[in-house]
Amino acid sequence: MLVLLAGIFVVHIATVVMLFVCTIANVWVVAGDVSAGLWGNCTQGDCSGRLWYGDDDALKTVQAFMILSIIFSVISLVVFVFQLFTMEKGNRFFLSGATMLVCWLCILVGASIYTNRYANLSVVSGLESHHGYSFILAWICFCFSFIIGILYLVLRKK
Repeated sequence: MLVLLAGIFVVHIATVVMLFVCTIANVWVVAGDVSAGLWGNCTQGDCSGRLWYGDDDALKTVQAFMILSIIFSVISLVVFVFQLFTMEKGNRFFLSGATMLVCWLCILVGASIYTNRYANLSVVSGLESHHGYSFILAWICFCFSFIIGILYLVLRKK
């Protein structure tokens, strides 16, 4: 049981780190040497460019939901550690599981809106675009947060 708890804890920390990286990095869409993210454009490593779709309300929604997902993931991790040391044996980690599922829902909304609105941008330099690592990390975090949330809900402290 201790190995299972340690494994879930490590995956949860990895998910928090990946959420930070995918939200901060501007590599959601890549076209040639130009990449775009949630906060700006990058050309050959210079990330001082303003997003060409930066005034769009959908982008602000994606930014908000990705930040909320980080907040809920960190809260869930803190609650899990708190419950681990204060909860009686035989109880379940309902609060940490519910908080992680809210994080999962935030990632779902944010990544889905981005996928719908911006994932197929081929207007950058006339080149074909493809998904960057931040976009892929967001969907990996989506899967991990769902698995962690469900595991917390069914996991009993023995």
